[in-house]
Amino acid sequence: MKKLVLNVLALLLVGVMLYSGWRAWNAYGDYRAEAEMHGAVMEYKPQNDEIINQSVIDLQAKYPDVAGWLTIPGTKIDYPFVWYEDNDYYLRRDLNGDYALAGTLFLDFRCEKDFTSPNTIIYGHHMKNGSMFGTLKSFADKAFFDANTQGTIYLPRETLTLEFFAYMVVKATDQEIYSVEPSENWLGYVRQNARQFRDIGLADADQIITLSTCSYEFDNARMVLLAKIQ
Repeated sequence: MKKLVLNVLALLLVGVMLYSGWRAWNAYGDYRAEAEMHGAVMEYKPQNDEIINQSVIDLQAKYPDVAGWLTIPGTKIDYPFVWYEDNDYYLRRDLNGDYALAGTLFLDFRCEKDFTSPNTIIYGHHMKNGSMFGTLKSFADKAFFDANTQGTIYLPRETLTLEFFAYMVVKATDQEIYSVEPSENWLGYVRQNARQFRDIGLADADQIITLSTCSYEFDNARMVLLAKIQ
């Protein structure tokens, strides 16, 4: 009987090891696929001295759903983003439309592609290897938040400078944060609930950018980085 138990335990251990190896191999494949896709589009990375971002226009010719490019210094966030008619299609697809665990950065379909919405929301996956929006969590650290205050969005014929002012962890159903048209109480809500905040003198006419990804602090949690367009 003891020998039987030992044999069963040994088989279970082998099964766990095989399953763990299979998961690790799949994860490696997913990360490699994302890295290859990212490497392929980096030749289109816009340059700061461009007035018309021809590289974004060229990228749109290849991938028509591309809306622009997002760069945040100090992080790994340096990607094109897309707009599509829903918020599901690019959740697990790359720019080619093929299945990809990392998906693609995408605008909320309710937002205008030219960033004229009061609150423009960009979503990305929180990948464990730091790709996509995996390094957004760096802004939870006060020293990092204080030292990294700006990002850039490159549109085909315009370049936008982002000034970061708040980092939050919220529920995915948070109506204040995920509304395209913030309420009158929005700024007070952000001040009260932000993990990190700096007063940059926001005005009612300012256009807000919300970068959103998953957080694992509680069920259905999301971390968001808020910025205004300068």
